[in-house]
Amino acid sequence: MESPGISQDVIYTLEDKQVFNSYLSYIEPQLGSGFGTNEGERLKLLLEKTALFFQGTPYVAHTLEVTDEEKLVVNLRELDCVTFVETVIALTNMIRSGKHDFDVFTRQLERIRYRNGNRDGYSTRLHYTSDWLYNHEQNGLLRNISCDLGGASEGKKIHFMTFHRDAYRQLKNNDTLLEEMRAVEESMRERGGFCYLPKDKIQAVAFDIPHMAILAFTTRIEGLDTTHTGFAFWRDDTLTFIHASSSRGEVVVDQNSLGDYCAAQPSCTGIIVARML
Repeated sequence: MESPGISQDVIYTLEDKQVFNSYLSYIEPQLGSGFGTNEGERLKLLLEKTALFFQGTPYVAHTLEVTDEEKLVVNLRELDCVTFVETVIALTNMIRSGKHDFDVFTRQLERIRYRNGNRDGYSTRLHYTSDWLYNHEQNGLLRNISCDLGGASEGKKIHFMTFHRDAYRQLKNNDTLLEEMRAVEESMRERGGFCYLPKDKIQAVAFDIPHMAILAFTTRIEGLDTTHTGFAFWRDDTLTFIHASSSRGEVVVDQNSLGDYCAAQPSCTGIIVARML
């Protein structure tokens, strides 16, 4: 990473600080008394405006894997589907706190990325999205509304990371981390799976899926819970989603409806829908 600004625990570049300051310049003038008629509408608007700020930001995978030690990596210049969602939520909650400060943002990001906000090694990062959602539902950040929408329970065994350790730099040659991740996967199995909305039901309940709800796309891949994330996005009367797209190479509001997108993905079984609180 060029021109690094590195504290003891946080890694970022000067350009990341510039993007952060540009975000404040963009969002602060919009925060007047007319910004949402109530707290719920204000939250949706804040999530929407924050997500749209990153529209066109390049998609880059593996941006968190820059050091052997688990430090908090901030990259606002390049996003993948997970870091896009994390970043939008962290910036939104920073604004909601009333403290528009880079250090407050990084603390919010750490709270979102790690189990119970505690960064203590690679295995405390919330790698599996269903685990990420569960942890944050327990901590009051969001609520999984998939069952409310008529969803189903998915009880498959999650073990993708430990079964494919060679695909993960930190796990490849570290048996201690491997066992820690195996314990995470076992705890996920013990809680009995997660609720999701099958893709053939999306169209029927689309109008009940809130604007800017968090989406996680469930998969039939063995041992894996989800393969993609984003935010539900109502454009006129069409439900689509905003996401960091690997195929488009940037953050986009997808051109397809949410239902059509899922239907066109053979491995997609449906979506988890979660509402921010």
